[in-house]
Amino acid sequence: MVKKILVVDDEPDLLKVLLIRLKKAGYEVFGGTNGQEALDLTRQISPDLVILDVYLPIMNGDDAAKILKKDDQLKHIPILLISATTKQMAEKVQESQANDYLTKPFEPEELFKKIEGLIAGE
Repeated sequence: MVKKILVVDDEPDLLKVLLIRLKKAGYEVFGGTNGQEALDLTRQISPDLVILDVYLPIMNGDDAAKILKKDDQLKHIPILLISATTKQMAEKVQESQANDYLTKPFEPEELFKKIEGLIAGE
């Protein structure tokens, strides 16, 4: 069964690259550009993983993660936060109950390793 990944980032170039790479790797991919879309799309498609940029318009990614993790039907979905800022990332992950984080820029291998681990439930 093909795994679904939702990627939410407000940088159009990065979003496009991530969607292309993930699709080439065999995942079914969906993209969004703000925190509200992250919530709406997660509810619609129930992905196997959500990759959320921390700093998004309308609602920050860590705030969206908090909402998703409080939803009984969605809290099982792993969330990977991404950000260009390393400051307080461990804190944001803990507060939002996200599962892990990556700091931009990151290597594709690093991203795929995190994705595989999170989808496998590690």
